Amino acid sequence: MRALLQRVSAASVTVDNAVIGEIGPGLLVFVCAMRGDSEAEATQLVQKIARLRIFRDDAGKMNRSVSDTGGAVLVVSQFTLGADTRSGTRPGFSKAAAPDEGMRLYHCFCAKMRETGLTVQTGEFGADMKVSLVNDGPVTLWLDTDDRRNKSAGSG
Repeated sequence: MRALLQRVSAASVTVDNAVIGEIGPGLLVFVCAMRGDSEAEATQLVQKIARLRIFRDDAGKMNRSVSDTGGAVLVVSQFTLGADTRSGTRPGFSKAAAPDEGMRLYHCFCAKMRETGLTVQTGEFGADMKVSLVNDGPVTLWLDTDDRRNKSAGSG
């Protein structure tokens, strides 16, 4: 699974002119299930995100997690994170999970994020969403469970 995280002061998602998810300080998480992903990748990604120390402590250092700060999480599905842009000028999306599997894993990811005890708001899978945010920092990070699998396989 892939995720793009943004540390935010506030974020919201709107569908058909109605706000369906909104948070104050915390994380905006765009997430995409990739072909071959399972609940194991969703669990791995949730655990990493919940513990990732990217919030300031009293000394101004990034030493606190969203869990430590009492922040919230807004999770938005975004299959375009699965884009393959290596050739040509039109992205290909064949590496992203099929829509039914993507939706299942998105809902799994959201459920597992709620299990951490964090306040979680969501977008609507497959909808035309308008996302608003105030990026804090700015802090924006890319996570990919495939990177962790490749690293654990060893490269020399």
